[in-house]
Amino acid sequence: MANPWLSIIGIHPSGLQSLSAAAMQDLNEASLVFGSPRHLALAQVGERGREWPVPFSVQPLLQLRGQQKIAMLVSGDPFHFGAGASIAKHLQPGEWRNHPQPSTFSWITGELGWSQEHIHCLGLHARSLATLTPLLAQGERFICLLRDAAAAQSLAVWLTEQAWGESPMWLVSNAGSDEQVIRTGKASDLAHSLLDQPVSAPVAAAFEARGGQGLSQAPGRPCDAFAHDGQITKSPVRAMTLAALAPRKGECLWDLGAGSGSVSIEWCLAGGTAVCVEQHAARVANIAHNAARYAVALEVVHGDSLAILAGLKPEPQSVFVGGGFTQALFNALRARLTSPWRLVVNAVALETQALLLELHRSHGGQLLQLQWNEAKPLGSMHSWEAARPLVQWSWSCP
Repeated sequence: MANPWLSIIGIHPSGLQSLSAAAMQDLNEASLVFGSPRHLALAQVGERGREWPVPFSVQPLLQLRGQQKIAMLVSGDPFHFGAGASIAKHLQPGEWRNHPQPSTFSWITGELGWSQEHIHCLGLHARSLATLTPLLAQGERFICLLRDAAAAQSLAVWLTEQAWGESPMWLVSNAGSDEQVIRTGKASDLAHSLLDQPVSAPVAAAFEARGGQGLSQAPGRPCDAFAHDGQITKSPVRAMTLAALAPRKGECLWDLGAGSGSVSIEWCLAGGTAVCVEQHAARVANIAHNAARYAVALEVVHGDSLAILAGLKPEPQSVFVGGGFTQALFNALRARLTSPWRLVVNAVALETQALLLELHRSHGGQLLQLQWNEAKPLGSMHSWEAARPLVQWSWSCP
């Protein structure tokens, strides 16, 4: 469109003086201006202002699509953790004009002398603090946009509870404006001092991770890293299972008979999504707990895998069955899935192992027998204790 109907304008806490001439022209020509109360006040739009509904929705703006000149005000860069993408996904390119400002991340990295390309920039307005868990490692730097002043104190407390209390923190209120205030200290100190002396909003937190131990980046993490009742794929087997499943970023896994969900958690930490099916309620609760702890994109379905298979969505690129595998389940999977998919089955029971031997004979794939011993106490000394032999079948359906 030669004449876009919508102007998406990033506005700085300093107000109108920070806007470019082009942004000012679009703002002045707009018959209506959407924004938060704070942004509308900064832009001095008076009766033309329209506050976003609560909860947030772009529908009032979309109802005016193409009818008149409209502007919307957002913080900083509209398409970097801003509301620009929320509206653009409903429109066609060319319907809007973008007027970005330096983001909060840009202001803070400039204040601290950090290189933005080496920083974890996160929006935590509506996300769990556990989102940080897979990213935390010694010396890693973070800038987090926060919902309000209370969230700053919650972040300091959470870091302390996760053994990262030595991390130096910078809490920046009104970044880049004349009212900018920076509060500094260790996370453990701020966790206490913020109770009596809270910061003012809008606020963002920067910190450099110190003191804790980062999450291992290799599959086969220790079993005690997951809540479970003993029904869990053991670490060595899990490492080999993940290698066979071959996770790729953005792919979906169906984990049937998921137990603790440990395989799915590790799949998601590698960049995928997962659907876990488990028929035992207590184990469903463990899976949900583990998913929340690591803030992964995982859905838990309570039920029998074969009974609910027809309704599972979305279709997966890989399927893992750690328990309860049968010929009927294999047949149902082949009938249900239409796109290419990979299957990995682990079996301890002799009957299931016999089935895998027959499926390997008739369909091919890779068949492994996994055996290992662990050193266990034997009186005042130690001895090898053999784990049950496990058969793993990997197969790809074109």
